[in-house]
Amino acid sequence: MSRESDAEPTPHDEPLPGTLPEALRAELIAFRRDLHMHPELGNQEFRTTAAIKARLEKAGLEPRVLATGTGLICDVGTRDDSTRPMLALRADIDALPIPDTKTGVPYRSTVPDRAHACGHDIHTTSVLGAGLVLAGLDRQGLLPNPVRLIFQPAEEVLPGGAPDTILSGALEGVGRIIGVHCDPRVDVGRIGLRVGAITSACDRLEVSLDGPGGHTARPHLTTDLVTAAAKVATEVPALLARRVDARSGLAVTWGRLESGHACNVIPQHAELSGTVRCLDLAAWREAPDLVHAAIDEVAGMHGAKTVIDYVRGVPPVVNDAAVIDLLATAMTARRGSYAIEDTEQSLGGEDFSWYLEHVPGAMARLGVRTPGDTARLDLHRGDFDADEEAITVAVELFTASALLDRNHP
Repeated sequence: MSRESDAEPTPHDEPLPGTLPEALRAELIAFRRDLHMHPELGNQEFRTTAAIKARLEKAGLEPRVLATGTGLICDVGTRDDSTRPMLALRADIDALPIPDTKTGVPYRSTVPDRAHACGHDIHTTSVLGAGLVLAGLDRQGLLPNPVRLIFQPAEEVLPGGAPDTILSGALEGVGRIIGVHCDPRVDVGRIGLRVGAITSACDRLEVSLDGPGGHTARPHLTTDLVTAAAKVATEVPALLARRVDARSGLAVTWGRLESGHACNVIPQHAELSGTVRCLDLAAWREAPDLVHAAIDEVAGMHGAKTVIDYVRGVPPVVNDAAVIDLLATAMTARRGSYAIEDTEQSLGGEDFSWYLEHVPGAMARLGVRTPGDTARLDLHRGDFDADEEAITVAVELFTASALLDRNHP
C-alpha cells in the first residue's frame, strides 16, 4: 500500500486479544437486521437509541443519551490517568428518506419510504460490537486506555448531527477519533485508507429570483425571469470555475429549477436548488462569498433580484497521517497488510469532518461487497445492501486500534 506517510504498517509481534466470539457475531448480525427493518430519520432515532442503550447497559456500561434526545455516548474503561486522552469510535445512526427496494431478504425495511441505504446500521452495529468486546477486555484488565463510543444522530441532515454531539460533550477528554464508512466498491475483508482529504465539502444552496413579470410578446419591457434563471443555472458554475484554483474542485450542481405556469406569461418568481461541493478546505471557507458574488453578477445582468440562502453543510474529512498509521497497523495486526488498499477522495460529504476541526482522526472505507459480486450497487439507493461479514471486520479494526493506541501517546 502506498501512502503519503513514511511509516509502513508492520505485523504485530504477538496476537492481539479481543477477537469477536461467534455468539456475539450472530447477535450483532441480528441487531443490525433489526435496525435495518426499523430505520429512523435524523433526530428521530428514538427506537435506535433505546436499543443501543439497552444493550450497553446489559453489558454493565453507563451510556448517556445526548441532550438532543437521540444518540448517545458511552465510555468503556476507567481513566486512571486523566491527562491521557481517549480514543473515540464514532458511528452514525440515522437512515434516509427513500424506499427500500431490496427483494428476497427477510430484513427489508418495514417503514414506508425509509431505508438504511447508506450503511449506518453497519456502522452502528460495528461500534456497538467493538464496545462490547472492549468491555470484556476491560474486565480482564487488558484494555490499556479507556475508549469512548459515540453514536451520533442526524448525519444525513445538513449541517449534520456532529456539531450538536460535540456540544453535548462527546469530545471532552478525547484525543483521537476514528470511524468507518461502508464502500460498495471495496470487497468485504478489506479497508480503504487515505491520508488527507477523503471526502469533499458539501453545502446546500437555495436561490430565489424575482421580477415584475409580463407578456412573452414583450420581454423587452420586463425582466425575462426564465432566461435569467437559465443563465444562473448554466453560467454560475462556469464562472466559479474561473475564479478558483481548478484543483480545489469547487462545483455547483443544480437539482431543481422551477418557474412559471403558463406558456405566454413571463413569471415573477423562479427558484433554483443545488449543492456546492469542494475538495479543498481553504477553498470551501471562501465558497459562500464567491457563490453569492457570481449569482448576483449573472442575475443582475438580466435585471433579476436575488435572495440567496447558502446553508453551510460540512467541510471535507481530512484524515490525520498518524491516525491512518494506527488504522493501518491495526488492520495489519488483524488481517495482514493485504487487507488494506488505497482509496480516492470522493465528492460525497460526511459530518465526521466536524470532529476533525477539534481533534485529529481518520475515517476508513469499509468494504461491504461480497467478493466476486459484479453488481454495481451504490450508496443512497433503495437496493443498497452490505455483506454482513463487514461487521466482524469493523469490530476487529476498532478493537485492534483501541489496543494499539497506547503506542501513540
